[in-house]
Amino acid sequence: MTGVQTCALPILLREEEPDDSELELRAPIVTIMGHVDHGKTSLLDKIRETRIASGEAGGITQHIGAYHLEAGGNRVTFLDTPGHEAFTSMRARGANITDIVILVVASDDKVQPQTIEAIQHARAANVPIIVAVNKIDRPESDPMRIQQELLSHELIPEDLGGSTIFVKVSAKTGEGIDELLEMIHLEAEILELKATSKGFARGTIIESRVRKGQGPVGTVLVQRGTLKIGDYFVMGSIHGRIRAMFDEGGIAMTEAGPSIPVEISGLSNVPEVGEIFVILEDEKKARQIAEEREHKLRAETISEDQKTSLDNLFSKIEEGQANELRLILKGDVQGSVEALKASLEQIGDERISPRFLLCSVGDVTETDITLASASDAIIVGFNVKMDAKAREIRASEGVDVRLYDVIYNALDDVKAAMEGLLEPEIREEVLGHLEVRQVFSAGKNGMVVGGLVTDGKLFRNSLVRVLRKEESIFEGSIISLKRFKDDVQEVAQNYECGMILDFSEIENGDIVEAYKQIEESARL
Repeated sequence: MTGVQTCALPILLREEEPDDSELELRAPIVTIMGHVDHGKTSLLDKIRETRIASGEAGGITQHIGAYHLEAGGNRVTFLDTPGHEAFTSMRARGANITDIVILVVASDDKVQPQTIEAIQHARAANVPIIVAVNKIDRPESDPMRIQQELLSHELIPEDLGGSTIFVKVSAKTGEGIDELLEMIHLEAEILELKATSKGFARGTIIESRVRKGQGPVGTVLVQRGTLKIGDYFVMGSIHGRIRAMFDEGGIAMTEAGPSIPVEISGLSNVPEVGEIFVILEDEKKARQIAEEREHKLRAETISEDQKTSLDNLFSKIEEGQANELRLILKGDVQGSVEALKASLEQIGDERISPRFLLCSVGDVTETDITLASASDAIIVGFNVKMDAKAREIRASEGVDVRLYDVIYNALDDVKAAMEGLLEPEIREEVLGHLEVRQVFSAGKNGMVVGGLVTDGKLFRNSLVRVLRKEESIFEGSIISLKRFKDDVQEVAQNYECGMILDFSEIENGDIVEAYKQIEESARL
């Protein structure tokens, strides 16, 4: 990794590439991708001999997990990515920091949209793909079908002259796991993955959250150098000094080298997932860079707010396009908040759109309730709770708080709320037609129109339009409806009738079209 992606003081972050003599072989970083329910986490469970998958809400992985372990006699770092489509951006980040992608495809299913998406992410990151054809223990398993379907996506197995490794596995029985680990090791040898453990550490934030008793914490994947307790760091507009480090099992660590994921504390705030993490020699430089970044970010935010407000607000109001659903998003980790926000942004259209007043990590607090009450917003929480004070004032403030542990339930409810803010849609249903054959005045009451109902039915008080050469020349309603001298409620096809319309220019040969308007809830 070369320079940090920063607008501020790049000279401070410049670092020479290490000499070849300093480079050492490092553990491969392997990302497991694939469609939801194809067995990604279960496969990693089998490798780790743990039960990660059983604890996930709805059976779906909700966060990126990072695990550094010994597998098949070699060290490997695995990244497990969420499978639901809402976590596209999280999967993309996983691919961009990985060396090898394990594409898990269930042999009793078929290639799904998220399978294709994972392939695209891997190719965008320019990393090799190993296909793990899972669930071969099932009677309906058909690995050859999966191979055939993946041919159209240019994943050609080695036995057909291609370069893609296919391994048949069962996350349930463990069959094929040893072969898969061997293939990972062989691919890593071909890649000759190296990094230096010397110098200040650099890496990427792959997850962040607020942990009770510790404050903001972040999971860092070290990519070069050695991370140590007491190091000063900067990531985005956040700086600090590492107070503590833990591995994925919660065991305290004092240092971590390349390819090692660790959770660190000592952060001034919750960092954005995907931020570059850089160790600097002293606190002054770290604070200087963070403040410069914060200043520029604030200026850009103000500029964008002004642009939206001044250039677009009044025109939107005039066009009836200023409808919005105000939302406050809270999540247990930054990745969840980001993924939920990205998904909700896709729901709106030109009629209504979500407006995010706050997107942050942590439980719903009194401050969130107060903000929602003042701004007429809905609070959407993902894998979080309300603290005691928030629960106390929620009812009195009349704030709608929705808490979820499965993301698509949140998406469905927010979509329904947005649809509820839209004006109902009016649908027209044609009831019948009358061919005008006689017209005469009824004085102040309008015109008496006689004719034959050619199709459908006509009803008293129904809405009508008069058509002449298929062009509408009048719209109104039937004032009265008669059969001979009797008032009637309806007249069916092939029957003659008379009606009174408030339209003096109607002529023989015109068509009276009766219709009704049906009010329906708007849909996004």
